[in-house]
Amino acid sequence: MATYARLASMPLEVEGYELERLEKPVTRGFTRVTTVVRLRGGGEEGLGEDVTWYAEAHDREQAAGAVLPLAGSWTLESFSNALEIPEPHRRWAYESAALGLALRQAGTTLAAVVGREPQPVEFVVSPGLGDPPTARVVHRWLELDPAVRFKLDPGSAWTDELIAELATTGAVVTADYKGYYTEQDPPPDAGLYRRVAEGLPEALLEDPALTADTEPVLEPHRERVTWDAPIHSIADVEGLPWPPRTLNSKPSRFGFLRELLDFYEYCGREGIGLYGGGMFELGPGRGQIQYLAALFHPSAPNDVAPGAYNDPEPREGLPRSPLDPTGLEF
Repeated sequence: MATYARLASMPLEVEGYELERLEKPVTRGFTRVTTVVRLRGGGEEGLGEDVTWYAEAHDREQAAGAVLPLAGSWTLESFSNALEIPEPHRRWAYESAALGLALRQAGTTLAAVVGREPQPVEFVVSPGLGDPPTARVVHRWLELDPAVRFKLDPGSAWTDELIAELATTGAVVTADYKGYYTEQDPPPDAGLYRRVAEGLPEALLEDPALTADTEPVLEPHRERVTWDAPIHSIADVEGLPWPPRTLNSKPSRFGFLRELLDFYEYCGREGIGLYGGGMFELGPGRGQIQYLAALFHPSAPNDVAPGAYNDPEPREGLPRSPLDPTGLEF
């Protein structure tokens, strides 16, 4: 039986819901804002987190309040079909909250329903390197935990010396070119792409912008190229310029629980490796992406470190990779 089919007919009773704004300064010098969705019914509660990137969207949601007509008797599938929320990150908050509420009302867990045992979750740390960029924060984390591994975002200010210094640590497992974030540095730069690909020869190369200049540079490294921002569905995977060996899975990009679970099954059939990604979640969303990683891709370079790793400065005493999945759930 398909994974989603095990969940689609699960009963769901909703009496109402509330919204809660979360806000916190995080690494890379900005303040993250998210919105927690609390669905209530039958003496139980299900939580989701809207990780829409812009604070203005959360301001509008808070100002509108709990105006969606969600109260009633549903199945998970009929609830999803009734949601008129086109934006994926916001939709995922409600779909994940509904999943958690339905599981609690049924007295079960997602692991039990899908027949998978949660495994310890390998995770990486993804700090910014400052302006101008230096390897200081990388070395500081390695002082605290020599086994820590990193996902880093190359920028136009990355020098050959910095790349070489990072390479000597042996700790950089993913380099994210951010080629699909048009407002971010750097623009597609064949020289930077080449220096990073050759200077960090073991790292995954995430989200390059393919142009007439950058594609030839990446041709020898195709097996290491992975994708994140453009992946919202199976159709997006099938539309990639070549079949991927690895993909970054961010549940909130899919919006629909159905499409996320179908994606997991598709990647399993096609032999595509997955690793999880985060969106600077501040609330229940972080534990949920860790739980999904524990079920579907635990032994991967998951960018799902506990939230304290997103604090502005490294500190001692944080949970180390792999993360114990005990207590993680929707």
